[in-house]
Amino acid sequence: MPYRLHHLAPRKGVLSLAVLASTACLALAGGLIAAASAQAATLPTLSVTINASSITVGTAPKSGAVNVLTSVSGLKEAGAILFLLKPGVTYAEVESFLAKKEGHGDPNRASKYGSLVFDAEAERGHASEAQTYLQPGQYLALAISGEGGPKFHTQFTVAAAASPVALPAPQATVRSIEFGFRGPSTLHKGELVRFENEGYLVHMDAAFQVKDMKTAKKLVKALLAGNEKAANKLAIGGVVFAGPLSNGAYQQETITAKPGIYVQACFMDTQDRRSHAMLGMERIIKIVK
Repeated sequence: MPYRLHHLAPRKGVLSLAVLASTACLALAGGLIAAASAQAATLPTLSVTINASSITVGTAPKSGAVNVLTSVSGLKEAGAILFLLKPGVTYAEVESFLAKKEGHGDPNRASKYGSLVFDAEAERGHASEAQTYLQPGQYLALAISGEGGPKFHTQFTVAAAASPVALPAPQATVRSIEFGFRGPSTLHKGELVRFENEGYLVHMDAAFQVKDMKTAKKLVKALLAGNEKAANKLAIGGVVFAGPLSNGAYQQETITAKPGIYVQACFMDTQDRRSHAMLGMERIIKIVK
């Protein structure tokens, strides 16, 4: 069954911070290729576990590079968001924002409270790994599953390290901007790639696999036209490299997606409800051995 575009598109009418962050990239079923597991044995690990009623965070390492291990039980798939509060902002303020659904569908409204610094998803029985760098501060971990906003959240603190661990140098870096992508258009299976948001707006980084270059060009045309029906028929699989991230946020992972031709795109919405892909935020890329 082909992967469906609407699984990547932000849910319409969802006003909370969570989809602010990432309902757009949850569904891993129907041919979605799981984003890569970073091989990070030498990094401290932050374990995030989501079940049908809670999200829990293991003992938080001190500030610096970290390997985030996300696992799911009791659900088919779920996503984990790490949200860093600005200095002086309280948990109560952010929780009130969530409860009142003040985001009005625009994830950038969350910037007054903090930043979306990490966003990953996992399937039941298949934990996901990705690397990021955590600044010292107060965090919320939010769980996303299915439609709507965050199902639940929990608080945790990252203390300042005397000598923060550095992230491994990536072999390639892909950057999101308004409205496009910078960096190599050919990625290699097995290489460590950083996905970074250099734009002023919140962006995500996903890609649809297609059977050939001719189909890729048709898919680009469909995305520019906002033709979801046509896009769904053209895509045969997909990968989410990074969920929605705030300006300056990044995460990196080892590429494990199947070699082939993909159309990379951002499916966040503008204030007038147009997908960023309709504004030209897509391009054809290849994944090779």
